[in-house]
Amino acid sequence: MPTVGILALQGDVREHAAVLRAAGADVLGVRRPAELEAVDALVLPGGESTTIVKLARTFDLLDPLRKCIADGMPVYGSCAGMILLADRIDGDGSPLEETFGGIDMTVRRNAFGRQVDSFEREVEVAGVPGGPVRAVFIRAPWVSQAGDGVRVLARADTGDGTTRIVAVRQGNLLATSFHPELTGDGRIHAYFCDIVRERSA
Repeated sequence: MPTVGILALQGDVREHAAVLRAAGADVLGVRRPAELEAVDALVLPGGESTTIVKLARTFDLLDPLRKCIADGMPVYGSCAGMILLADRIDGDGSPLEETFGGIDMTVRRNAFGRQVDSFEREVEVAGVPGGPVRAVFIRAPWVSQAGDGVRVLARADTGDGTTRIVAVRQGNLLATSFHPELTGDGRIHAYFCDIVRERSA
């Protein structure tokens, strides 16, 4: 199995590492460009997207990350990671002015509400067998617009009868609004590991 890195600047790194190892992956924390060069794929964990961008710049990772994404490295982003993979951020007054980019989508930060509005929901995810995934939404974004090349994998009810896009894939890039690493269900990570294996074959 190729080595999967986890961007270890902030966020729930240990939880992602445990699920990836259970899926058979070798895992490496990534804080420096040399560590990024040593991995075959990358996970962008939840956390605070603005802080992660600032830290990536401080650790000289911002441009190398963008280059890896542009060169086709498989990357999975959950929650804040989804925001970081978006080419565009909704005009919500957010201080986040830049992302790593890669997925032709527009994302709204904190779309489902504040920390106190966190919730769990059963979500059907295309390509993930075994029935619905238990999804944990914490200050979660949603995708307000997806480009033609983006495959929508899942939608979730917002609570008012409407649904929003909460999981997408474009090529080797995968993103979810929710945190699968917090539920004990490893199927999203296994799906990502399959993407990594296909790329490395």
